[in-house]
Parts: sequence; structure tokens; C-alpha cells
Amino acid sequence: MNLNKSMIGIASNPYSVVIEREHVTRFAQAIGDNNLLYENEAYAKTTAYEGMTVPPTFLVALGSHAEFPLKLDFKRMLHGEQEFIYHQPVRIGDKLDCIMTVTDVYDRVGKSGTMQFLVLDTNMTTEDDTLVAVSRNTIIYRPVPKEAK
Repeated sequence: MNLNKSMIGIASNPYSVVIEREHVTRFAQAIGDNNLLYENEAYAKTTAYEGMTVPPTFLVALGSHAEFPLKLDFKRMLHGEQEFIYHQPVRIGDKLDCIMTVTDVYDRVGKSGTMQFLVLDTNMTTEDDTLVAVSRNTIIYRPVPKEAK
């Protein structure tokens, strides 16, 4: 399958995730981030965040819950870029309603030929539909190897 602009707007089924303290703690340990904002409520209340929050890159862990309708060849995929756009802090106990959508498809010529880029935005909202954050993932979709054509 090759990518094309007609894919823009294709979305996953909506899904919900509850931010659990244990998950946040394990994530912070895995990335070696021992910031007290993720563990110590008394300390976190004294900061600009006014309470515990999640590590900035934590949202990447929530994308695995998406059921995405595009059937992509995982052998051709490379992680290109990840961006997190926060509109408000994400806190332990928050229930986020999420939907992943194709927001862009474009081509670039590289050393091995034309590569395609797929941009996926996962919008994360509260139950009252307030946008909390967007996790933007750019996937590089490599050309089919010549011997496989």
C-alpha cells in the first residue's frame, strides 16, 4: 500500500484512557525521569502545575490503544518525529477521550528513493470535550525494496 492525500481525515475508532498512577510511575522509571512532579503531591502543589502531572512524553504510551483502519506495512515504517502539544496538564485520574486522525501525507526524495510521510494526530479531550493535548506522530513510509516489487 502506498500513501496518498485521500487518506487525510481517516480516523481511528474513539477510545478512552484513564491515567493511572502506577502507569505514570513505571513510565517515569523507564525513561529515567525522577522528577517529583510525578510522585510527590505535596511538592507538585507548590509548582506552577499546582499538582502532580505526567512526564511530557507520557502521551506516546496512549497511542497503542487506537484501532486504526489503515493497514500499513510495518516493515516499511520508521518513526520520524514525535511532538506533544499540551493545552493543560494531564493528571493522574484524568479520563481522556482520544481519536487518532491522519492530518497530512507528503513525499520527500531521499537516498533510497521517494519516501512518504504520514502525520497522525491523536487529540485527547476530557469528558466535557475540552482539548487537553495533541500527540503528533510523523511516520516515514519507506519505498518498497526493489527485489520485492
